Amino acid sequence: MAKRRKPGSGSVHLRKDGRWEGRYVVGYDERGYPRTKNCLAKTKGECLQKLKALREQCRPPEQPKEIESGMTFGAWLDHWYQTYSMPALRPSTQQEYELRIYRHIIPVLGEIPLNKLTEANLQQFYHQLKHSGRLNRTDLYGPGLSDRSVRGCHITCRAALAQAVEEGLIPMNPAEGCKLPGEGRREMQVLTREEMQRLLIQAKEDGCYELLLLELSAGLRRGELLALQWDDLDLGTGELRISRQVSRVRGKLTLSQPKTDAAVRTIVLSPAVTEQLRHYRKQVDSCWIFPSPKKEDAPRDPAAVRKLLSRVLKRAQCPKVRFHDLRHTFVTTALEYGMDVKTLSAVVGHRSSSTTLNVYTHVTKAMERQAAAKIDQGIGKQEAPTKETQEAKHPTMTTFRADPGKRRKPGTGCVHQIGEHLWEGRYSPRGPDGKQRSRNVYGHTLEECEEKLKVLIETMKAEIQAERKRLREAGDRP
Repeated sequence: MAKRRKPGSGSVHLRKDGRWEGRYVVGYDERGYPRTKNCLAKTKGECLQKLKALREQCRPPEQPKEIESGMTFGAWLDHWYQTYSMPALRPSTQQEYELRIYRHIIPVLGEIPLNKLTEANLQQFYHQLKHSGRLNRTDLYGPGLSDRSVRGCHITCRAALAQAVEEGLIPMNPAEGCKLPGEGRREMQVLTREEMQRLLIQAKEDGCYELLLLELSAGLRRGELLALQWDDLDLGTGELRISRQVSRVRGKLTLSQPKTDAAVRTIVLSPAVTEQLRHYRKQVDSCWIFPSPKKEDAPRDPAAVRKLLSRVLKRAQCPKVRFHDLRHTFVTTALEYGMDVKTLSAVVGHRSSSTTLNVYTHVTKAMERQAAAKIDQGIGKQEAPTKETQEAKHPTMTTFRADPGKRRKPGTGCVHQIGEHLWEGRYSPRGPDGKQRSRNVYGHTLEECEEKLKVLIETMKAEIQAERKRLREAGDRP
């Protein structure tokens, strides 16, 4: 019987191509999965030597004596995060880890000596988080943390303690035997065909039509959508390259790599969506496809877009859904219209087709039932649904009319009555120099003033765009 290798010494196995491969765990990712490095050799002896050298190369610097003796779990957790975990995390994930470690775990378990921490301590801590661990917004979400947040705290503790075992600070990992709440998914909501139509009609009125149209047509993550630049889009072929995402970290907008390697992808937009974006391009004087309304050289804020969607949904008389549910709507619609799972998985940036199947099981089950019904029609000679029945089930148009709202939209100027038969319209945009420029128009009726104001706005926008173009050509853009 072969001898088992000691924990923390790596593993060696023979590959199918005849070479020997050695693997060594160098840390854990944000989900608690091990990150490894490997080495290859022609013989087992040579592989063992290379693995030993790899261990020495990856071995962390020795801990100071005062840290090793009598160290608390809080001190080790802080050291583990700063040394092993933080360098490999994206900025947004760092923020999540720091919330777990410094606001939840250390205040409760931080004073317990590392070698005295037990499974019971951890189990009691998870129970407390579940029932009274929420630090804010308890009026909206209740006193306890969600199952996902509790599991996140456990993953962090387990990874840190696993590293302590590798360092020889503790003999075993007390987090291994803990019982956790179920890994339930938040129920997704999907807009119907008519609700999507109402949403886009209202979005046109509220000035975010292209943003929501592209989301419903491509199913991008919110950060990916807002990080798009015009250089990423080929208006001739409709190819769109997704290679970055934007998120708010510690109060600042931050650009980073997408969620996974599979999220870096190129998709092809439909001709209708590409044509709409081609017209939209003429209105945007920024490198960003969806620039901030306050600062054209910056992307839109994800939090502001979430609030914008909430407002548009309310005016469109649609159910209140998350922005991510628009992504679910795209995937559900694509599956229902016959897109194969493998192609769809590549379009939405999933690691594999199994991820798509696991998340959208309810959709694929419905497709299976439809396929069974079609087989029945072929075998049992059942009557197929008529065109009129299908159209009644899936209406193609809606009679909904957009709600203009009580307040004027940004960029449309302002109008007020200054006399019994005299109205004044004013438009005050900022020029390339940052200074505000105001011009007025007058009319004997409200309708006449509104028409003159539209002409004024188009004229001033054209003048400002021409001035920006001149400054760019001169190489002196402010």
